[in-house]
Amino acid sequence: MAGKEVAVLWLLAVLGWGSGGKVLVWPADNSHWLNMKYILQELVVRGHEVTVLLPSCLLILDPTQPSPFQFEVVEVPITKTEMAALLEEAFYFWLYEERVIPAWESFHKVAQFMHKLENVTRIISDEVLKNEALLERLRASTFDVLLADPLAPSGELFAEKLGVPFVYTIRFSIGNTIERLCGTLPAPPSYVPATVSCLTDRMSFLERLKNIFTYTVLDILYHYLFWGSWDQYYSDVLGRPTTLCETMGKAEIWLIRTYWDFEFPRPFLPNFEFVGGLHCQPAKPLPKEMEEFVQSSGEHGIVVFSLGSMVYNLTDEKSNVIARALSQLPQKVIWRYKGKKPETLGSNTRIYDWIPQNDLLGHPLTKAFITHGGTNGIYEAIYHGIPMVGIPLFADQYDNIAHMKAKGAAVGLDFSTLKTQDIVDALNMVINNSTYKENALRLSKIHHDQPVKPLDRAVFWIEFVMRHKGAKHLRPAAHHLTWYQYHCLDVLAFLFTCAATAIFILVKCCLFCCRRRGRITKKKKE
Repeated sequence: MAGKEVAVLWLLAVLGWGSGGKVLVWPADNSHWLNMKYILQELVVRGHEVTVLLPSCLLILDPTQPSPFQFEVVEVPITKTEMAALLEEAFYFWLYEERVIPAWESFHKVAQFMHKLENVTRIISDEVLKNEALLERLRASTFDVLLADPLAPSGELFAEKLGVPFVYTIRFSIGNTIERLCGTLPAPPSYVPATVSCLTDRMSFLERLKNIFTYTVLDILYHYLFWGSWDQYYSDVLGRPTTLCETMGKAEIWLIRTYWDFEFPRPFLPNFEFVGGLHCQPAKPLPKEMEEFVQSSGEHGIVVFSLGSMVYNLTDEKSNVIARALSQLPQKVIWRYKGKKPETLGSNTRIYDWIPQNDLLGHPLTKAFITHGGTNGIYEAIYHGIPMVGIPLFADQYDNIAHMKAKGAAVGLDFSTLKTQDIVDALNMVINNSTYKENALRLSKIHHDQPVKPLDRAVFWIEFVMRHKGAKHLRPAAHHLTWYQYHCLDVLAFLFTCAATAIFILVKCCLFCCRRRGRITKKKKE
């Protein structure tokens, strides 16, 4: 954000404090924060006071810089360098090892990473909960709502300790697990694909079999590997038997960072609200030097390329494969990349540490977007109607690109087997085959044709929770049912028992009648 915009928001925050409500924020790092930030800025503009509960190890936030938000910094015995090293280790695995090592070894490494992440999260949580002075200060502030991302556990725990209603902002959980198990969101496996399955809503028999298997495996992993050990922790902190999932299920509103331009039709609940693309906005003018480069492309236009904010560099081999492909294009290319300059970089390609991605995608000369498939980037492409070449790397990105391919607005590539010609062919396909542009524009029209803008909708529901001290009337009764009651297994068992009893009695009566008739017939013969 430009310095002037920060100053204006800061001034609005100062003038607005006292006239609105108080919002406490438990942030997640990297792109998750970027999306949440737009909501918080709008809350400040509307006169609300925003306080970010900030662990000192988070990479993307610097509380010493001018900001419209207040910060409560939680000092933790983990440095930013250690956090960066942990993420770099994970990214290296996802980029270069996951597809080439045996499945058992891949699973073992994922389990190790999840264990390290859990330890870090628990250390951070402990530093908040053991800091009585901080907790008292937060209680005295009488917050109206807590906004959290369930990617980072503990936000809901802090809300419970402080007696504050909380709202989630979320794109997905693995296999929709948190939404299904904790939010009780219906997900019929016959046509609702598990996240990360890369399936669509039109599944064959074998695909439905795969989908059910995926749901089952991910549910087991969720309960017994990823978050199961948190149940006792939450029970100890709250002083009563509970679980992580039960606590998460108390979220008043779930703000889902997608919309029907992206999602396949499926059932939703009244406390789930779509806010996908809330960060998108009309394109602003480009910096002078960048605009001159774009204009020099002539009728061929430009290609925008970014693998997101979390991937800083690639191996020399992979970067040279990509650069060689880009050099063969008639288009000019703007590539966000912080790594070593590839030897095969063509004169038609410019590398930048940072690019105004939304403004570039909204430029009339932009022909295609090469993306890793992050939700933020995909929504900017949808907003501006730009076809995509997807190179997913990890997490929800495979699923995101699968959605865009099913909608006819993208071509997908496999990063692990990426070849120069693959990139050239994919770009030529989305640029020269008009159906991709037409489908991207169709999705853009759907996105823009909403009665209320996504950002306004997100802010409305947060303010709704603040005004009404929650939104319990929107939470389904499923939260009060056991798993067997939810699936009516007790009813089915009762009906089965009744039917079995009736059949048993009927058979016994028939046998009795047959034996009696047999005896009568025998006596008559005698």
